[in-house]
Amino acid sequence: MAESKRDYYEVLGVDRGADDAAIKKAYRVLAKKYHPDANPGDKEAEKKFKEASEAYAILSDPEKRRQYDQFGHAAFDGTGGAGGFDFNNMDMGDIFGDIFGDFFGGGRSRGGSSGPMKGANLRASVRITFEEAISGCEKELELNLKDECTSCHGTGAKPGTSPVTCSKCGGKGQVVFTQQSLFGMVRNVQTCPDCHGTGKVIKEKCPDCYGTGYISSRKKIQVSIPAGIDNGQSIRIREKGEPGTNGGPRGDLLVEVVVSRHPVFQRQDMNIFSTVPISFAQAALGGELKINTVDGPVIYDVKPGTQTDTKVRLKGKGVPSLRNKNTRGDHYVTLVVQTPDKLSHEAKELLRQFDMASGNSLNRSKDESDKSDKPKRKGFMDKLKESFED
Repeated sequence: MAESKRDYYEVLGVDRGADDAAIKKAYRVLAKKYHPDANPGDKEAEKKFKEASEAYAILSDPEKRRQYDQFGHAAFDGTGGAGGFDFNNMDMGDIFGDIFGDFFGGGRSRGGSSGPMKGANLRASVRITFEEAISGCEKELELNLKDECTSCHGTGAKPGTSPVTCSKCGGKGQVVFTQQSLFGMVRNVQTCPDCHGTGKVIKEKCPDCYGTGYISSRKKIQVSIPAGIDNGQSIRIREKGEPGTNGGPRGDLLVEVVVSRHPVFQRQDMNIFSTVPISFAQAALGGELKINTVDGPVIYDVKPGTQTDTKVRLKGKGVPSLRNKNTRGDHYVTLVVQTPDKLSHEAKELLRQFDMASGNSLNRSKDESDKSDKPKRKGFMDKLKESFED
């Protein structure tokens, strides 16, 4: 019954003021989601597909939409003032030819497949050092690139001959076929399989390019790598890819940058990290320390009493921004105090003296304590004895 049907605007998920483009876009999403070819055996999906198709059939037609807005579902069930509407007798060919071409083996091409088409993109990679990624550099690549055949001038036909009009599509580059669907026969358009959309067929192929119209050759390409590029990022070089067809432009060359690891520096976004060892004496006494950066060595003043794993920030010594070369990250250095594992007898004795002077000699034996030059602390009885003697 008509009263049990959902509102067509609600079905498509659009408001009543939606324009034709919004209605078509909403229907396209629902139709692809619930189409039986994408949901084989799913009765609920088939039901929703029919419901969305019916709503689109009404709302996409200006006159039927006007009738629906005035009379609702009654306009098409024979009880309203519009005289009724038989959905099953509606010609759905144009609707499904436009929206469901991808489900039936080829979609409609409004401009025709034989028009100019951009060539495919090519991909390559280049390896650079960590320092080159920071400062930028120039690299040269050798690639096989296609150029128009000088013998046939890109036609692919043997010199002295020319391509002929395709008999299958009549030179249109497309063939039209019909296919049975849920709503009857659907008219569809597909790229011609004989001429591949060019509208021309080569009877005698050029012996130099074998009918392709292009010759491959080894060429050198200069690649400008900007400062600050990171591992895995790509550089696009315009029109250095595959040639276009039917007068279309060449594709692009996408060069992926591979940055080699650095033995000391690690990168995170625009910041650089490294670890620098310092001696026990440097940590205790402080002093000047030379730290290597991507800009060369810098001198840093170590504070007396510096502990291991102390973090130092060298502002502006990181990676330059790709967008603004005047903006740079920072270099973070972790200072690690090194404990020597091999000491001379003299060095050991000096450390013992330092240990005693620091008041940290807790593990010395009684004999070592007796041999110490440190004056023995007087007890209470000694002090009392001295007082009577005075």
